[in-house]
Parts: sequence; C-alpha cells; structure tokens
Amino acid sequence: MYNLSCSDGYQYPGSEPTYITDIIPLATGLAAAASDQSIRLFDPLRLNQGPIKRLQTDHGNLTSTKAFNPVESIICTTGENGSISLWDLRLDSSKAQVLRIQGSSEAGLLSLACSSQTNTIAAGTELANHQASILLWDLRTPQTPKIQYNEVHSDDITELTFHPTQPHLLLSGSTDGLINICDTTIADEDEVVIQAFNHGSVHRAGFLNDSTEVYALSHDEKFALYDMAETTEKGSAILDVGDIRKVVNCQYVANVVPKVNAAGAVLGAGTQDQELFRLIHLSKNGTSWNLDSDTVVGLPGAHGSELVRSFCLFDEQQVVFTSGEDGAIKAWRPAA
Repeated sequence: MYNLSCSDGYQYPGSEPTYITDIIPLATGLAAAASDQSIRLFDPLRLNQGPIKRLQTDHGNLTSTKAFNPVESIICTTGENGSISLWDLRLDSSKAQVLRIQGSSEAGLLSLACSSQTNTIAAGTELANHQASILLWDLRTPQTPKIQYNEVHSDDITELTFHPTQPHLLLSGSTDGLINICDTTIADEDEVVIQAFNHGSVHRAGFLNDSTEVYALSHDEKFALYDMAETTEKGSAILDVGDIRKVVNCQYVANVVPKVNAAGAVLGAGTQDQELFRLIHLSKNGTSWNLDSDTVVGLPGAHGSELVRSFCLFDEQQVVFTSGEDGAIKAWRPAA
C-alpha cells in the first residue's frame, strides 16, 4: 500500500462537529456542502486559510449537492422542503443564487442529477402519500417540471445520475432495491424504464464513464457491476462482489468515483477503528473487472474515528481531498 500524508486542512468552527457531506471540484475552487446547510468555497492550494466564499442554503435540510457545470463553477442544491437552487460561485455571495425552483411535490427531495448539455435538472423525492417521484426541469422554462414519473420506484429515490455522453439516459436508484435506466425522451411511464437491476436498497450507483456499465453499492455494503447493453443477460450482474467490507477488509465504503480518463473507478473504503481510509482501484482487464489490491493508496489517520463522507482525486497534481463527520476537509499528497 502506498501512503499519502495530510499536507493541508481546515477545521470547521463550532463545539459540535459539522458533517461535510460533499466536496466538489470546480474551476474556481473546491466547493464543500455541510450539515450546517452551508456551501463553502475553498482554494484547494490553501485550505488552511479557510473558505474564500460562504453561502447559506434554505432547503430546510440540505440533502444533495451536485455540479451543474464545473467549468463555469455552477452547482445545484436541494433538500427536504422540496426546493432546488442553482448557484454561480463566480459571483458575490449575495448574488450567487441565480435560480430557485420550488418543487410541485409536497415531498422532500433526496437526490439530484444535472445535465448542462441539455439544461436539465432531475430530482428524486422521498416516499410520501404512497408515492415517490422523479421530476425533470428544463432550466430554460423552470416554472413547472417538463416531466414527472410517479411509478418508476415505490420508495425513497436515493440516487440519480445522467449518462455522461447520452444525457437522455437517467439512472435512478431507490430504497425499493431497484436501479432503473430511464429514457427521458419517453413520457409514458410504462415504457420509460429500458433496463432494471434488482440490487438491494441503493446507497450509491452510477455509470462507469462513457460505457454501458453501471456500479451499485447498497446500504448494507453489497457491491456489484451491471451492464445495460442488450448483449448482456438482462438484470444479471457482470461482477457480484457481495459484501464489499469482507472483500477489501473495511467497515464502510464512502463512495465510488469513476476515473475521468475512463480507466475504471476508485472506491473509498474506511476502517474507523484503524483510523484509515484507502483508495482501491476498480480496473478492467479485457472484458473482466477486478479490484486491484496492488495499487491501493492509504490515507493513514484519515478523519480519526469519524466517517469520511466524500473524496475527490486530482491525479495530475497527485492530490486527494477528503471530508468527514469530524468537520474537517483535508488534502493528501505524497510525502516530501
């Protein structure tokens, strides 16, 4: 295992730890979403100097933060009161909220997906009145959703993501156990799901870059890969790891981050009682996928005994950023 050292960091103030739930790389810096309902923007080279910008969201409880356009430093947030906000982090804090949408559903919103290619935002609701919905807005006409699916899932919708090069394809995951691939050019609910995988209550799921392959992590840490290609047996996993904790000897997986150069993905695996977080590469050799035990990167000390909630990688700069439930955001680099 190759270890990195913590080279920089920032501790959120306060007597009670603030959970930093998401860190998102943007052109203007590193955006961090936290349980105090704030969005803070950091200079990634000077974390210890504190945030260069702070915004306060008003979603009741902030549940999801996604990049809408990282090049233009635009992010999207949502939460339990059913509202969605678009923020331009190039602007002064007082002017940064450039759009606010109040969802038509009375249910809280749990998940988001953004496509700047098609000017579309998708949001998934919690289960309310026996219904969980996926709503899609065209940001050019955001007054009402352009489409709403009420029967794709039967429980909380915990994950949404658009395909990176085919943005009409929307992946959705739910605590009902299903991961669905929807063709959003189809309005008919009976026809919109073009592929479905029964994985178990979905914690994380997404596309493995510009491919037909999908990763899935359940709330009880079962990990698998699926393929939505028509040549693959429908619904069956192409890699079924089972309980990932037993396979890689960890206590939890924080997330799965696809590599930007299409060379697989990275799993972030934490072991609290060892105060250790590891980055484990998921790579493809020919047609088969495997977890590469020879290229594991360790972050010793991690966030102490607290969970790591988010991480992102900058391979060219050889730096990893992490955030956790200890209220800290950290940078990790090779030891000098």
